Amino acid sequence: MFTRRQFGFTGVGAAFAGLLTGSARAAKFEIEKTDAEWRSQLSPEQFNVLRKHATERPRSSPLDKTYDPGTYQCAGCDLQLFASETKFDSGTGWPSFYQPVDDAVATTTDYHLVLPRTEVHCRRCGGHLGHVFEDGPKPTGLRYCINGVSLKFVPKAH
Repeated sequence: MFTRRQFGFTGVGAAFAGLLTGSARAAKFEIEKTDAEWRSQLSPEQFNVLRKHATERPRSSPLDKTYDPGTYQCAGCDLQLFASETKFDSGTGWPSFYQPVDDAVATTTDYHLVLPRTEVHCRRCGGHLGHVFEDGPKPTGLRYCINGVSLKFVPKAH
């Protein structure tokens, strides 16, 4: 039997759970696959981050300290997301960029930590990439804090 207080908290929890589904998960994308298809293509960690909105451990990705010329593509669909020229060392333990490639990413509001954050996902496959914050360097003042496991680095051809 629920008390009124427990019932109220349950209702609030259910409301937040509804928000967690977010428009990124409900939207239609150019590339859509079943979970089984994604699992066959991605590593378990990539699947958890890109498809289940998990976050990799900070400082676990070698791409955090990669600064070679090249591009960063979506590990799910190979869409070019970020140019190496926009990458910077944020000190957070995740690859950080101040600007994505034009028409590469989309954003939604994420309530996973109760307070709203801006989630970044691939606009073509909907894969969860990370979050964007307003504490980055010039010229944009933005910090796209991206899970390295959601990216593929493609070195610039010589």
